Amino acid sequence: MLSLRLTFSWLTVLPVRGPDEVDRRVAARAIALAPVAGLTLGLAATAVLWLLEPAGAAAGFAAVAVVALLTRGMHLDGLADTFDGLGVYGPPERARAVMKSGGAGPFGVASIVLTAGIQAGAFTALAGAGNWYAVIAAVALGRVAVVAACRRGIEPAPDTRFGALVAGTQAPAVVVAWAITAAAAAVFAVPGLPWSGPLVVVPALLISVRLVDHGSRRIGGLSGDLLGAAVEVATTLAALGFATANGV
Repeated sequence: MLSLRLTFSWLTVLPVRGPDEVDRRVAARAIALAPVAGLTLGLAATAVLWLLEPAGAAAGFAAVAVVALLTRGMHLDGLADTFDGLGVYGPPERARAVMKSGGAGPFGVASIVLTAGIQAGAFTALAGAGNWYAVIAAVALGRVAVVAACRRGIEPAPDTRFGALVAGTQAPAVVVAWAITAAAAAVFAVPGLPWSGPLVVVPALLISVRLVDHGSRRIGGLSGDLLGAAVEVATTLAALGFATANGV
């Protein structure tokens, strides 16, 4: 329960207080439970979609906004910082400086606009088809990507306290277990085509992991910004894939 409290304290704005002292052991358990927080956020997004579904596209944007509010906007911020950092020339120190600058450059702004737009459109389409389950699965998958990004062998970026706590903490068995769980759960994301859901989940997860791997090489290790980018990329690809597979 202590680790689960830390999970929600880190990944949401819900009034849950984590432990006063956090070491890598506790952090590892909290990251391993990240998909549970993703499930909660997915339910919140679905509730908003259900309430506002008659409003059409506005409902999709509202769902994206609610998830952003419930996560302090940190994942979208991490996405923007990551693409700004990857978009500059120079050594890893230069990329890290851009990511820590606090502003959003053209690559960052474009990534937020594109990601939010795709998510909103996909969520709207899935809501119109009455496929609430796929929305929940897409949001939850973003947090499975966090587990995969923190797998063993990944080093933290210099001067990143959060990265130092979580990088390399996840055993291969944990990563594989969550990946299989996500793929199995996705069987129900496309009614009538049980194989389509897993075919969406696996590439979405792999692409998000490859993005983190590339970003880690570029800036010298894992950071919280890279984890935010993994969340948003996996969620976006899954939502778009589910909407496409549903034919909506």
